[in-house]
Amino acid sequence: MLAAMSATADSPGSPAAVVAPRTGGDACPGTLRLHTADDGALARVRIPGGVLTAARARTLLDAAERLGDGELHLTSRGNVQLRGLGEECGGELGQLLRGAGLLPSDRHERARNIVASPFSGLDALGQADIRPWLDELDTLICSDERAAALSGRFLFALDDGRGDVDALDADLTLIALDGERAALRIGPGATGTLLPVAFANAPRAALLAAGAFLDLAAGPDVWRISGLPGAARAALPAEAARRAGLVPPPEPLARRTTAAPPGPGAVTGPHGRTALHVGVPMGRLTGARWRALVETAERLGSGELRCTPWRGVVVPGLAPGPARQALDALAGAGLVTGPDSPWAGVGACVGRPGCAKSLADVRAEAEAALGPVPARLPVHWSGCERRCGHPHGEWIDVVATPEGHRVTRVRGEVRDTPVTVPDDSAALAAAVATARGVRT
Repeated sequence: MLAAMSATADSPGSPAAVVAPRTGGDACPGTLRLHTADDGALARVRIPGGVLTAARARTLLDAAERLGDGELHLTSRGNVQLRGLGEECGGELGQLLRGAGLLPSDRHERARNIVASPFSGLDALGQADIRPWLDELDTLICSDERAAALSGRFLFALDDGRGDVDALDADLTLIALDGERAALRIGPGATGTLLPVAFANAPRAALLAAGAFLDLAAGPDVWRISGLPGAARAALPAEAARRAGLVPPPEPLARRTTAAPPGPGAVTGPHGRTALHVGVPMGRLTGARWRALVETAERLGSGELRCTPWRGVVVPGLAPGPARQALDALAGAGLVTGPDSPWAGVGACVGRPGCAKSLADVRAEAEAALGPVPARLPVHWSGCERRCGHPHGEWIDVVATPEGHRVTRVRGEVRDTPVTVPDDSAALAAAVATARGVRT
């Protein structure tokens, strides 16, 4: 999940950088704990649910332009990274973010890992609007001293019933069943255990389950539920249920509904307002692109932006007529506004020159391999075997190796036989295009 990491240090001037309670500490960066990459220091700003006001969005760009490389980099959890920072900028960065309300608790800043269905409340596909969950869970985390011990890797997901963020295999997932009932999935994916919970009590149940995990995570490197020893992992659902006053269902709620990420374009909701969803090529937002999004939100929308776990941005609250014009303007700014863009589904880690571990400039390679039309399957380019920020579900995995590039089609936990392509741009582009065009 990390890109371009070579060292870790609490940023100078930080009054309360998070200290992990177990030996060594996980290596995930934060706002107050910067990581050193080949292109400078890196800060990861947690944005719970990806939700930003226009004012906070402007503060992030101000920080990037004043202290970093001038760009905002979206992550696979809907967070924002600042790159190219000076090693001594931590105090100023923290002050900027605190003033904007982006850092409500220094001790909890790396624990605020929450993804949420980005279109919840904006269309008719969800079972309930889970926005109240988001606000409550973030408040609960920041006010709970024990929660500060959660690692930067631990992930909460809030799914409105459509299955989009449930597909991300979070540690704890709340799933709306309707406006009164929900399910709490403990553990990732199909291996997780589902517990029934009242809709109104769901955020509290998730926090109590996180506390139960912390008490069972006795090992030095147990940062996520999947890393628990077998006996502890088996005991976690019952312990979480006991703390939350829940009763496991008489029969396992094993059925899992997952959905593909929403495509770029415009969606009109039940109240006649339109939400725009745009993709961000390589997850990199220049100042011009970010300002175009913020100005659209302020002038035509609700004044809010929602960054998605698929490196996109949702702008809600537009009237249908202006929404079409706004979408055309955002396309002119270089954002992905429809399924016909060759950038649709294309992602990459930072690669060279920003990452010391990378074997190739995979962003440049990905751009060179773009075809004239979009392909069916997403593709992710990685400069090394870590595959930072790779997608879930079905996708094409392109990894730089000392022998060339390895191209593999992935279906969840199943990987096809890989094809190794030598370092020839034309051959590599052809191999990736062939893999992306395969249909089952």
